[in-house]
Amino acid sequence: MISSDTTFGVYVHWPFCAQKCPYCDFNSHVRHKGWDEERFLSAYKREIDWAADRVGARVVTSVFFGGGTPSLMQPSTVAGILDHISKRWGIAAGSEITLEANPGSVEAARFRGFRKAGVNRVSIGVQSLRDEELRKLGRIHSVAEAKSAIEIARATFKRFSFDLIYARPGQTADDWRQELGEALDLAGDHLSLYQLTIEPDTPYAALHAAGKLIIPDDYDAGALYEITEDMTAARGLAAYEVSNYARPGSESRHNLLYWRYGEYAGVGPGAHGRIVPGERREATIAERNPEAWLARVETDGHGLVERAALSNAEQADEMLLMGLRLSEGVDLDRLADLGGIRPGADVVAELRALGLLQTMAPPPSQKPGNWRANELEDIVACAGPGLAPDSSSSPIGRIRVTPRGRLVLNAVVAKLSKSFQPAGRMDKMRAAV
Repeated sequence: MISSDTTFGVYVHWPFCAQKCPYCDFNSHVRHKGWDEERFLSAYKREIDWAADRVGARVVTSVFFGGGTPSLMQPSTVAGILDHISKRWGIAAGSEITLEANPGSVEAARFRGFRKAGVNRVSIGVQSLRDEELRKLGRIHSVAEAKSAIEIARATFKRFSFDLIYARPGQTADDWRQELGEALDLAGDHLSLYQLTIEPDTPYAALHAAGKLIIPDDYDAGALYEITEDMTAARGLAAYEVSNYARPGSESRHNLLYWRYGEYAGVGPGAHGRIVPGERREATIAERNPEAWLARVETDGHGLVERAALSNAEQADEMLLMGLRLSEGVDLDRLADLGGIRPGADVVAELRALGLLQTMAPPPSQKPGNWRANELEDIVACAGPGLAPDSSSSPIGRIRVTPRGRLVLNAVVAKLSKSFQPAGRMDKMRAAV
């Protein structure tokens, strides 16, 4: 069971965009005639009420407005949602409140309005610093607008980040070195750098299937990833997650909550949540269509189309998948406590021998399984990726993938998951303490 003293986040999904990008499979919708924002605000409040009644007392430590394009919201709408979250749960002092923004919707006055509403961190979807590439990606902003948005964010918020997409069609290593260098000159303390992936049921997927869109193969994409790792590290931005780089203390705390398999409520059209209303973690999924979600909330008090109690094995699978994205890796004692299982020692040894996995002994200052002692720290202390693993004779406290393993992360996770075995007697005794 997860007690209510752990961190708790709220994800708020704003589903509207000015234009749908051809690579995007997020739940985003274009409404040229606009939307009734006051009505949507009332629905967000009602769904927050439902979630608060369901999970009970919590103190929110992070809120993330994602989309879609949340920067299309009125600052008063953001303020209304945050005020209601505070009313129902309370928001801890120093909490991280992030809002995603697209450069074309960034204005200094609007950003000041978001800051006044309670937002203290923004994440800007720049995606490329080349105008021609932005057009190919279906973006409606220019490089000049992107740079302006970054400077407005820098002047308005203490913390900001922006995204770039690489491994784009025709992109060479030299192209990426130059573009990434320019991005690092513009960056603050955090960058998100994503390899382009072809998502099902997108225009890019159709073009790719027809042979009209060619992206770098695994070898070339791997070379671009290595360039990314080297250049960010040289500027003091550590790869704390597969696609995220930050100076120590500037990691996205809300995203760390996901990757550390914490508890969060999902609010809004298409939002997912992982809440713990009682003894078992529950997965929630909301209706994706904005108008259909709105109607459900007004009728039922929530817009959920799926609520499922997760088995121990399902929770363990999710924790492994999320946690191995992080440089800090996965706490095997917590995995045993949560799911009653551990990955097979022979498979761990095999993946270590292949250079895909590292193991770490439990920190001497931390009792086995006491993962909450570190949860609010910026990053759980551990040696950086690429350092030699500890001796195989040491007890294993955590596992993590190597930089090489990150390139085949899904395969590593699948192999570990298939090797799950019941945790031993000592694990059960420790979980009962």
